[in-house]
Parts: sequence; structure tokens; C-alpha cells
Amino acid sequence: MKRVLRLGVNIDHVATIRNARGGGHPDPVDAAAVAAKAGADGITAHLREDRRHISDADIDRLSREINLPLNLEMAATPEMLEVALGHQPHAACIVPEKRQERTTEGGLDVVGGSAHLASYVEALNRAGIRVSFFVEPEAAQLDAARALAAPVVELHTGAYCNAKGAERERQLGRIREAAAHAEDIGLECHAGHGLTYDSVGPIAAIPTIVELNIGHFLVGEAIFCGLEQSIRHMLELMNAARGRVQ
Repeated sequence: MKRVLRLGVNIDHVATIRNARGGGHPDPVDAAAVAAKAGADGITAHLREDRRHISDADIDRLSREINLPLNLEMAATPEMLEVALGHQPHAACIVPEKRQERTTEGGLDVVGGSAHLASYVEALNRAGIRVSFFVEPEAAQLDAARALAAPVVELHTGAYCNAKGAERERQLGRIREAAAHAEDIGLECHAGHGLTYDSVGPIAAIPTIVELNIGHFLVGEAIFCGLEQSIRHMLELMNAARGRVQ
């Protein structure tokens, strides 16, 4: 089946730069507008418990001012559920969160946490918010997501991006197998974390993945070429890789 591969641009680290000095510049909402101009299909923002980058005000403005689907990354906590239900984003991606981590370090344990997660999925589904789980590329995690009636999973690509040589190929194989399994059991499959110009091609070429979420690299590359150009080039690489398998 021929599929279009979407790009969700994560703007968290525009807010990281803003918060390093205080004030309002650079504005992550302005960054979202640039992403839309560059051809992004959606905006991703992670509202963390400690508000280290994206703020509640950012989520409010993104909901009101940006004409692209908003994917709210959130921990499964009562506070974040209240935010999601209050702002009604297009999607909510439930992720693991540790206060001491620099960034999300791995996938959510849906298998072990299913009893806790069930009520969150039910509430979000009832509100018409598409639920996804950010998980390791493991069949058991996908099966658990399906059992909880989450329509989407996002595969953690961090281990693949950090590996080299034969180990990278092994990690790529895990992602391919997981993406195929997701389709077999009726889940829409996304992927993300750590993707760069050099690593995106093999992931984009997997035909059962329909969306990539990329942020930190694009914001970093924007220092050298501008955010619009960094996004456009990523889209070119994604489209070229997907074109080779169609």
C-alpha cells in the first residue's frame, strides 16, 4: 500500500533556548509557524512536570494560533490529563518521564503499566483525542497498547540512532519487525527520537511507518541554516527514502 510519510516537528528545544535566558525569545509558537511554512504536517510539544522547556502558556497559544495538528507529549498523571482535556489537542502521546533525565531515555512500559494507563486512554479516547504510546520496538509492548485501545504507537528510535555498524543494522531490524507487527494488529505506527539527516533514511523507508517526530536535531541544525531550511531538507530526505520503496 502506498503511504504518505508525515513529519511532526517537535519544538521543545526552541523553548529550551528561550528559557536559558528568560524572556520570550525565541518563541516556540513562532517556530511552529515556520514549521508549517516549511511543510511540516504537525507540531509536537512535551509539557513536562517541571516545565523545563514548554510551558502551559505555550500549549494554550499553540492550541489557539497554529493551524496544524498538535501532538501533546505527556506523562500519565492527573495533572497532564487535565491539561489535555482542557486544550483538546489532536493527539496525546503518553511517554515515560523522570525528573532527573535530560531527555526521554526509553519507551514506556505499557505491559507493566497497563492497569495504571487504562483510565488515561479511556478518558482521552472519550474526548476524541488520538492516543499513542511511545514504546520500544517490541511486540509485547505493541500488543499491550492494542489491548488498551490506543490507536497509535510511536517506536523509540534512540537505540538505532546511537548504534553503529552491525548493531545499528540489528536495531533497524527490530524497528522494521515492530512496524510490521503494528500494522498486523491494527495500530498506526509512528517513530522518533534522535533522528538526523544521516539516520532518517532507513527509518523513512519502512513502509508501515506513517509519521516521524523530529525536534532536537532540527533546532540544532537551524543554528547553521535556519529552521525552515532544516525542516525542508529533512522532508526531502524522508520523501526520497519513501520514494525508493514505493
